[in-house]
Amino acid sequence: MVAAAITTPSQLLFSSSHSISRLSPFQLCVFDAKTLLSCPNNSIRRRQAGFRCMAVETTSEPQTKKKSGLVLWFRELVFLTSPEFRELLIFKGRTRRKLDVVSNEVFSNCLRSSGRTGIIASEEEDVPVAVEESYSGNYIVVFDPLDGSSNIDAAVSTGSIFGIYSPNDECLADIGDDPTLDKVEQRCVVNVCQPGSNLLAAGYCMYSSSVIFVLSIGNGVFVFTLDPMYGEFVLTQEKIQIPKSGKIYSFNEGNYQLWDDKLKKYIDDLKDPGPSGKPYSARYIGSLVGDFHRTMLYGGIYGYPRDKKSKNGKLRLLYECAPMSYLVEQAGGKGSDGQHRILDIQPTEIHQRVPLYIGSVEEVEKLEKYLA
Repeated sequence: MVAAAITTPSQLLFSSSHSISRLSPFQLCVFDAKTLLSCPNNSIRRRQAGFRCMAVETTSEPQTKKKSGLVLWFRELVFLTSPEFRELLIFKGRTRRKLDVVSNEVFSNCLRSSGRTGIIASEEEDVPVAVEESYSGNYIVVFDPLDGSSNIDAAVSTGSIFGIYSPNDECLADIGDDPTLDKVEQRCVVNVCQPGSNLLAAGYCMYSSSVIFVLSIGNGVFVFTLDPMYGEFVLTQEKIQIPKSGKIYSFNEGNYQLWDDKLKKYIDDLKDPGPSGKPYSARYIGSLVGDFHRTMLYGGIYGYPRDKKSKNGKLRLLYECAPMSYLVEQAGGKGSDGQHRILDIQPTEIHQRVPLYIGSVEEVEKLEKYLA
């Protein structure tokens, strides 16, 4: 899962043992109906020779000719024999797919092929997916394949979040008689809707100045850092304990006027220097994984509250709030919606949103008193 999560499109293109000589790993030879490919190694040649190279882009709108040529180029490469691998690399449709969509496919494909998952549920999918019976296992995996994707173009830290459950046929979630869901999908929905207290494991991968994998299987929080020299994750911190209090708060204060008065009063008091003469410091990245990782190391509180526009907040219970709350509790912290423990909340729908306040125990409890 981790190896798949850290693979970028440019790495995928040339990650096999085969390579194209004399080409930069960030360039591809593309061609259209009038300008055909002549590979540098002469392994593939068309009647009308000639080629041109351009940088691969994943976000900008490509010209139709360039897009068509890229698809055909992939199909003709003899060393890319895996249909699944070709399918992953080929950009379909009229626009190139966003990186969060590609990340979702990478996660889904790896989980399906593992032989250990029975149901997978992604923030990017409308409903959970039952793994084909011949490949299926018993575990349920929920994940946000690319948290903070809006920060990609600014090179700000992003991440992937996941949680692992065992099957549970006794979930009481009310999914109704939605005619768009068949019986298999309805069963998937019921199995996935479990409180975070049922999690067997949770973790995240943060892509920043270094690639960090944080994991808990119920015996503390462990941090692994990718060593690019060897291509392996090395244990760098074990059984992390979040400070019981901290002087950093992480809220998007651009929404201040949309908050209720109790929350405004709480934030105002954090800014008051008081007897110590030093107010809390504000730190907000806009990426849950990045903000949470800093909070877990240094203490303090991260918050994404409800407001006048988003009555239940914007973070999703299954894919973000529950896994992160599981991790923070394993580190000695606390996760709350302002009144209740996040891990005790029984989901009623797959993409349910809840407010999230997470971090040092004393800081979260202080906020709860303001909101009471």
